[in-house]
Amino acid sequence: MRTYINISLQKWCAVGMLSTLMFASSCKKDFLNVDPQGQQAAQQFWKTQEDATKGVNAIYANLRTWENLAFPALAIESTGSDEADKGSTVTDATFFNLYDTFTVTSTEGSLQSFWTGQYRNINLCNQVLDNIPNIQMDAGLKARYLAEAKFVRAYSYFRLVRAYGGVPLRLKVPADASEYNIPRADKAAVYAQIEKDLNEAAAVLPASYGSNDIGRATKGAAIGMHAKVAMYQQKWDDALALTNQVIGMGYALFPDFEKGFRTQNENNVESLFEVQCEFVPGNNDASNSQYSQVQGVAGEPAGGWGFNTPSAALIASFEPGDPRKDATILFPGETTPQGDFIKTNVVNIGYNQKSYVPFSMFVSGNQGSQQNFRVLRFADILLINAEAANELNNPTLALTSLNKVRARARGTATGILPDVTTTDKTALRTAIWKERQSELALESDRLFDVIRQGRGAQVLGPKGWKANKNEVWPIPQTEIDLSGGLLTQNPGY
Repeated sequence: MRTYINISLQKWCAVGMLSTLMFASSCKKDFLNVDPQGQQAAQQFWKTQEDATKGVNAIYANLRTWENLAFPALAIESTGSDEADKGSTVTDATFFNLYDTFTVTSTEGSLQSFWTGQYRNINLCNQVLDNIPNIQMDAGLKARYLAEAKFVRAYSYFRLVRAYGGVPLRLKVPADASEYNIPRADKAAVYAQIEKDLNEAAAVLPASYGSNDIGRATKGAAIGMHAKVAMYQQKWDDALALTNQVIGMGYALFPDFEKGFRTQNENNVESLFEVQCEFVPGNNDASNSQYSQVQGVAGEPAGGWGFNTPSAALIASFEPGDPRKDATILFPGETTPQGDFIKTNVVNIGYNQKSYVPFSMFVSGNQGSQQNFRVLRFADILLINAEAANELNNPTLALTSLNKVRARARGTATGILPDVTTTDKTALRTAIWKERQSELALESDRLFDVIRQGRGAQVLGPKGWKANKNEVWPIPQTEIDLSGGLLTQNPGY
């Protein structure tokens, strides 16, 4: 734990809050603006409403770091699935193979990096929750800032519990050295805290914001995230009730599946929550998201690194004629709707089109840094609703929600993706799971979907997945060593 928790408040205020966020951006992301000259010592911070704003903005900025969106996140949340391969060349970043074959051990570096990234998010949230209550400021804004911090803390703990199972619950900034070393909470306790944070956030957060604050957590984001958390625990009554709330809040499916992932359509009517990313000329600290770059088409003129590529199994999984296949995967030899030719002399069979930024928008240093990461979409809400309704023996509602997703996918085309009509519970469950695979491909859900569905051995067994072990990844060995053995390892590692 001390690798990231035992960092002085002064360092986090001067570095974690300000240096890592220094950037300006377009008006739709103005809430992330921070004065690059605004570093303050800890004892001078947490005094004013402006300090509170900077502290909350730091939380959002940290969500787009390397640990949250690039190699560590892809290794932990995507590469082990059947839909993704390591990508790039055979000899490049070979550590990804350990996740792809479920042979990773507790000393592999991405385990630590992902863990550190999530607890850094949590630490920034805890600073806000510990300090803002003592600031004299607008009461409504104060309540909202605290709710935003609770949402992001819940999101980070959700990522942790999916990846590692039970983890230490750090709910405040340690007061002294005696509070650094705490044991793992069990998985149920972690989920309970996530739900508590999301309930409290949803009770305060607004349904929407003005243009300068687009991208902040909303009531819909908190309720929708809670629905997803409920699904992972098979709390079907909760999942159904929560998704029904979101469905009544004005969200809709963006009409064009492919265009919904382009930068000009970020934060659209389908989006419940996105990590806000941006390119700011001359400001590398702001233009730091490498989510698009590391997955982009390898080589010139694309400038990507070519990792986390679609697998042959994913390519074969789409129904005949499903437009999402071409909208999800950049195939060598194709020309994109934006006019970019994907060259044929590449080593990979395709690339993640959902992370694609047109070549004309590339800039030197960090190609594609302006591509937001879609955390939660309305399509996911509809499919959670369908799954919950089916499990609760309401096939009519399940089919309604499922077929809305299919209808958007087929658009005006005929003869493809017909409505699902079966009311058999088992067959409908299979159809919903299949739809999640096609709709959410390469969005870092497939691995955990398969595991929660109890299909790990069936789907991932050929890759090396073993029951009673690979449901979770190992706890980073460094954390166990620093704890003096207080933190225990997951079984089998």
